[in-house]
Amino acid sequence: MCGRYVLKSTPAKLKEYFGLDEAVDFAPHYNIPPGTDIPVIRESPEHKRVLHLLRWGLVPHWAKDPSIGNRLNNARGESVAEKPSFRDAFRHRRCIIPADGFYEWKTEGKGKQPYYISLKSGEPLAMGGLWESWTAPDGEILRTACIITTGPNALMESIHDRMPVLLRPEDWRAWLEAPADEIAGMVSPYRAEEMQVWQVDRRVSRTVDDDAGLAEPLAVNH
Repeated sequence: MCGRYVLKSTPAKLKEYFGLDEAVDFAPHYNIPPGTDIPVIRESPEHKRVLHLLRWGLVPHWAKDPSIGNRLNNARGESVAEKPSFRDAFRHRRCIIPADGFYEWKTEGKGKQPYYISLKSGEPLAMGGLWESWTAPDGEILRTACIITTGPNALMESIHDRMPVLLRPEDWRAWLEAPADEIAGMVSPYRAEEMQVWQVDRRVSRTVDDDAGLAEPLAVNH
């Protein structure tokens, strides 16, 4: 799964890196939890690449109650094309969720030790996601998103049995635009040799904590 991540890159950095035509302003965050509004990259009807804020927790367009989004933060890549909650979005509304890194927890003894995972290059991650538009009875529109996960690579397998789908730059356009049957191969673990991981402070388990020190190697914090 992917339940917490970091986005410290500025809107200007993301606009340049992802070739965005439009980018909403946002502040850096070092402990982003589900249920919050997150920057999401989508293909607009005018075929522009835009970044807007969407709620993390997918609410299918057919849902009767938006609270379903509390349970749909992630979509398993193995079943995303068939599961009713995700299949329509997988066909027609894929997105990219930018991040600088993500956290995962490993059970160690009686507790859980958090780890921070990112790219060795220092460049942003492009997490594969889905988005939806839900209309409330009063006509208000709620736009939401979720992160697609896959099995672990060699770096992740000793920490957790899932990781987010990470997209390579040459695959971004196809992910946003191509038919679903043409991008199925992208739903797979990222190359472990291009990633890095280190232990971080257990403070990251508290969503009220949101500072740059959370993503620093544990030895730096002690």
